[in-house]
Formats: sequence, C-alpha cells, structure tokens
Amino acid sequence: MMRTGILLALLSALLFGASTPFAKLLLGSVDPWTMAGLLYLGAGLGLAVIHVSRAALRLPTIEAPLRRADIPWLALVVLTGGILGPLFLMFGLARTDAATTSLLLNLEGLATMGIAWVVFRENVDRRLLVGAFAILAGAVLLSWQGQASFQWGTLLIAGACLCWGIDNNLTRKLSSADPVQVAMLKGLAAGAINLFIAIANGAALPSAGVLLAAGVVGFLGYGVSLALFVLALRHLGTARTGAYFSLAPFVGAILAVFMLGEPLSVKLLIAGCLMGLGLWLHLSERHEHEHTHDVLEHEHRHNHDEHHQHEHGPDAPPGEPHTHWHRHAPLVHRHPHYPDLHHRHDHTH
Repeated sequence: MMRTGILLALLSALLFGASTPFAKLLLGSVDPWTMAGLLYLGAGLGLAVIHVSRAALRLPTIEAPLRRADIPWLALVVLTGGILGPLFLMFGLARTDAATTSLLLNLEGLATMGIAWVVFRENVDRRLLVGAFAILAGAVLLSWQGQASFQWGTLLIAGACLCWGIDNNLTRKLSSADPVQVAMLKGLAAGAINLFIAIANGAALPSAGVLLAAGVVGFLGYGVSLALFVLALRHLGTARTGAYFSLAPFVGAILAVFMLGEPLSVKLLIAGCLMGLGLWLHLSERHEHEHTHDVLEHEHRHNHDEHHQHEHGPDAPPGEPHTHWHRHAPLVHRHPHYPDLHHRHDHTH
C-alpha cells in the first residue's frame, strides 16, 4: 500500500507537470486569469461526467462520499487553493518579472512540508528533509533564469504558495472521501469563480477549439491529477506527497525540450540528478517502530487487513474492498508505515 501511494503521487506530479507546457502553448491566445478558470472548470466538468456516469450506469461505488462535516474543509480548500492562490499569483505576476515568479513558485513545496511538520505534527525525519530539499533544489535550478529583480509583488507570489501549502494540508482532511467527488467540486467552484472574475474584468472567451483544448488539459492536469493527489495523501500523508509532487517542474521541463524545442542544457541534467537523488532517498525510506493505535472511528474504502479487524452489522456492504463507518479498537504493533490515515501518531518519545 505504501508503494501504491508513491505511484499515485508520481502520476499526479506527471500529469500536472505535463499540463504546464500545454498550457503555455495556449496562453498566447488566452488571458492568464481566463486560462486559470478554464483549467479548473475543465477539471470539474470532466470529473462531473465521470461522477454522473458512474451513478447513471449504477456502478457500485467503494469510496466514502463527502459528508456534511467535510463541507467546511472543502470550502477552505476551494478558498485557499482555488481562489486566493490564483488571485495572489495574478496580482503578483502583474508586478514581478517572470524569472522571479518561476523561482518563487517553488516555495509551495516548502510551505506544504513546513505546515505539515509544524502545524499538523506530521513526522518528518532527516532523510525526508534531505530528499525534499534535493528535489526542491532541482526545481529551483530549473526555474533560475539569471539575476532576478525582487519587488514587493514577490510577497503576493509567496502568499500564493502559502495558500497552496495550506490547501494541500487541508485536503488531507478529505483524503478518506471519494477523490473524484473532492476534485470535481473544487474544480467546478474554483473554475466558475475565476472565470466570472476574468469576464467581469473585461476578458473575452477564446475560440471553441481553444476552449476544448484548455478543458482537456485542465481535466487531466488538474482534475485527474488532483484526484490522484488526494489518494496519495491517504497513503503517504502531506509532507511526503508534497515532496513527490515537487517533481512536477522537472516533468514540465523535459516535455518542453521536445514540445517547445528548448535546449537540453547542463542545468536540466544537473536538476534531474538532484531530483533523482531526492526521489531515491524517499523511495529507500524505512520508517518502522512500535506504535499505538488509539480508538478511531471513520469511513473510507478498506480491506480487512491487520488494521481493519472489526465486526459488521446486517447492513454492511458485501465483498472487499468496501466502504462503511467502522471503529478501530486500540492496537499496539510494529511494522513499516507512513503517516497515512491510520498512522498519525506522536513521535516525541
């Protein structure tokens, strides 16, 4: 299951990183704010088709639906990651050169890990930190275009990264729910609001072909990527998922070499080595100690493994995996683990 989480995080980074050069191709004919709205809306609408089709075809669902208690967390995710983040970025872009913007956007990875470590007390050991900084160093190197002139607008871009770091950590609160539903609602809400603001500020909609292309890029690079990110959070926790996701700039840079004719530079090769080192440090991590599971009640997709030895009532869904509200009895044992849904314990002793 740990390797599954790693694969999900890497696929999420792959899709999001690949969306960057495709979005760059479209930006020549689309206002940046309009593009942000179209990408999010494409993600929401594409996932809505999947969600509605699943219900129309009466396909069995094995994911837990969003509940009323999840709505405040979802609203904060939409506000921080879907509205405030892009809003700060747009105002920052208007006051800052492109080199500085690209460099500062890598602060999202540090913000994600820092909040997970300091605020949510997620375990982050030395190996993870070294690996994360190696990945971040590669991303910074990819973004560096020479000397950057720092202006006060950089604070707005840093604020956008902080919003996305908060967004990533708050999304962990929703990681037990249906990832398609979570990503769909975020995309629809953020896309509609951003597009409304863009049109209200005088932006015009592009041609039908560009609309379709932006929708497809948004569906894969934002919608499917976010759904995979939510699943990865379930298995890995926020800090590790955010670290793996920091590989996205490298993916985008590699694709830019082939798609946009950019040169295969020494800088790109060095950045690839740094990110490869960070990835190896994370893949070779082994976190194992005796730990205690306190009483826990929640709902999510599960099999009856060592952590799910509970009784079922007459209304429990048949087969495995399945979803229902269940109770975890106290348990003390030892095995390799990540800070997933069931391993968010203290490490202070």
